[in-house]
Formats: sequence, structure tokens, C-alpha cells
Amino acid sequence: MSTPEGPRPQTRTAAHAEGRAARRRAPRRSLAELPARDRDPGGILRAQDATRVAELVPLRQERMSASPFAFYRGTAALMADDLAHCATSGIDVASCGDAHVANFGFYASPQRTLVFDLNDFDEAAWAPWEWDLKRLVTSIVIAGQTAGRDDAVTADAARGAVLQYATALALGDESTPLARYYQHFDAAGGLETADKESRKVLQKAIAHAQKRTSEHAVRRLTAPDADGRLRFIEEPPTMTHVSDDVRDALDASVLQYLATARADVQLLLSHYSLSDAVRRVVGVGSVGTRCYVTLFVDGNGSALLMQVKEAGRSVLEQHGGWAQPANIQNLIAAYGEGNRVVALQRILQGVSDPFLGHFRAPSRDYYVRQFRDMKGGIEAETLDDGPFRLYAQACASVLARAHGQSPRAAEVVGYLGSGEAVAEAIVEWSYAYAALSRADYDLFAAAES
Repeated sequence: MSTPEGPRPQTRTAAHAEGRAARRRAPRRSLAELPARDRDPGGILRAQDATRVAELVPLRQERMSASPFAFYRGTAALMADDLAHCATSGIDVASCGDAHVANFGFYASPQRTLVFDLNDFDEAAWAPWEWDLKRLVTSIVIAGQTAGRDDAVTADAARGAVLQYATALALGDESTPLARYYQHFDAAGGLETADKESRKVLQKAIAHAQKRTSEHAVRRLTAPDADGRLRFIEEPPTMTHVSDDVRDALDASVLQYLATARADVQLLLSHYSLSDAVRRVVGVGSVGTRCYVTLFVDGNGSALLMQVKEAGRSVLEQHGGWAQPANIQNLIAAYGEGNRVVALQRILQGVSDPFLGHFRAPSRDYYVRQFRDMKGGIEAETLDDGPFRLYAQACASVLARAHGQSPRAAEVVGYLGSGEAVAEAIVEWSYAYAALSRADYDLFAAAES
């Protein structure tokens, strides 16, 4: 019995031609345009605050007030709203939604090797490829300016990131979809090609990440109570025990989560039961969203930490207004926003946490992952100039690998060409947006002082 054939996939040559044709509809130079318009950045941030834990909103504001870069990290929604009013290539790909330099880093693969990749997918959705790239390049500009770096170095790093993205995407386009699927960036591999100065930075960051294991976190964050039961050590306001009602709800959600986890993970977790749970504050932009760390213990006292994090609508869809494919809309309708986060993470990362899963609560959606499994990063603002340039290019390569999984990636290659014209446009846009973000930050900091 024969099966019906689907539509024949487009050839690389035809996709490149479509990408070049898109330049007529959206000239590459148009990507530099940042239209002046009436904006209400404070209104967008206040609307977000209204959905968050009220007692944590002041902490979010405090963290965002720390520097222009910290503010930028917390304003993905604001940038999505601004991007929605800019010219676009119209070529959409599976996107991170918050691809700034602090959202790349190290974590452990299932094989216990350290990899370097994107590590935040709360805002992931489908969107024009340049939205992620503009967020990355603007973060390079703002990180360089916040550090007081010579502008020639910052501009060179920003331009180099765009050119590296174009080169990496084109190289990936020459391989097969299967080869692109298996590609990932081994952290140790970066040591072989880095200069001496950059190698020292990588070695330090890798060593730090390797120490941030679940076992280390258990030793630092927990202690036995009077009955010998392992419990979290409170650190208000960033880590506080949840109410009995919340704990019971988390306990009940385990079965829902397990239904979405892999069979081997389901079997593994059958050795454990929930022992304790705390609400934990994470990041900058995420402060105030509902995030919990749960402690599971087996019969012999061995512990496993898991993170349960609230999943809201992606800013790319909510504020960027980019219509999502029907299959994504159907997944969200059936299984919630947590499913979107997990699905896009698996698409965009070269290697993903095997514990990923999700569940729906009565009024909110959540996703689940391991807590602190060798997760670490590099603070771009603290780097010397050479490593700063290298790190910008590394992030761009990772982003290209992520975007390269999408069917329309070959169209992006055709649209980009050599990358020179797009680099000029996106760097110009990013500098303009960095100035706009700085003005927003000054108003925000003044209001909080």
C-alpha cells in the first residue's frame, strides 16, 4: 500500500533566488530604519508587572535599574513592540526572542560534556530572522557602551557578529538538514582556536560552569531539618518556602509533567518523591514571574533539583504581533505556553536537557527542567577587547546554527548575500536602538530613584 507524497522540498538554488527576490520587497538597506513614533515604554513594563508577584516587582525594578545593559535585558517586550514597527525581510524562522549576549552560555549535555548554546527560551516563537540578530547586535553595542569600551572596538564586534552570522548560516546551508540537526558547539573545542587571552577567559568560565552541578547546589542550598529531612535554606527575598497550597499543587503537577517527559526520565523519577519546594527569583527580566525550585529525594537520601518556571505568551507574538504557524497555535491551545517553550528549545538548541517537560495549572502554564546542571556564562561587559570580539562572534555562530534548523533558512542566505550590506544596516539600527534604550533607561532609573 503506497502512502501519499507530500510537497517536494524546495531546492537550495530556488530558495536562494526567493531570498534575493525578497530584497525588492524589503531592501536590505531598509533594515537600518528605526521609525520615530509615539511610544509608551513605561506602559508596557507596568502591564507586565501587573501579572507578576507584586512583592517581587520592586526587586525587578531594582535589578533593571542597575545599568543600561541590565535594563535592556529586562525589556524584550518593549523591543518586540518597536520591531513590529520596523521594516522586515518577512522571512520567518524559529527564533529565540531574547537573544542578547547574556542568554548564551554553557550547560551539560546528556553525555556530561559541556556545550555552548542559547540558554533562555521563554520568548521563543516564530519571527523574522533579523529580530533575533538585531537583539543580539544591540546587546553587543550596549554591553560595550556600558563597559566604557572604545567605540571602534564595539562597532567592530557588532559588525563582526553580523558577518559571522551570515558566514555560519551559509556554511550550514551547504550541509544536509541531518548534519545541521546534529551540529552543536562543544565548549572545550573553542579552546583550540582561541587566542591566548581568550583561552584564559574560556578556561575560567568552563571551570566555573563545571563546578555548578546539581550536587553542589544541593550542598549549598539545602540542609537536614530536626527530623533529618532535607530542606531548602531560605534566603529571602530571592528564595522562600512556598505555602502548603502551592506545595500541594506542585506535588500534584508532577504527574502532569511526567506525561510530557521522556520514558527514561519517567522511570528515573520513579525513584524519587517531592521533599521540599521554594519560590526562587531568577534573572532580570524574569523577576516576578512564578519560578520554583523543587527538591526530590530517593530512599537513600540522594537529592535531585528541578526548576518549575511560569510560561507566558512570547513577546514576539504578544508585542511583536507576528502571527504564529497553525501547528504552534494548536500546540499552545491544547497544551499551553510551556509546550511552546519546550518545543522551541528542542528545535533551537544543539543539545537539550532530557528532563524538559511542561504542565498546565488552572490559571497558568509552566515548563520544567533540571536546576543548575553545569550552567554558566560569560559576562560580556567584563571582557577585554579581544575576548569581547570573539564572544560576539561565538554568539552569532550559535544563533546561525539555531536559525539554520528552519525550512526558510536558505532564503535568509539568499537575502543576506555576502552579509556586508546587512551588516551595515543592522549595526546602524542597533546603535540607534541602543540610544533609544538608553533614553528609556534614564527615564526608568529616574522614576525609580
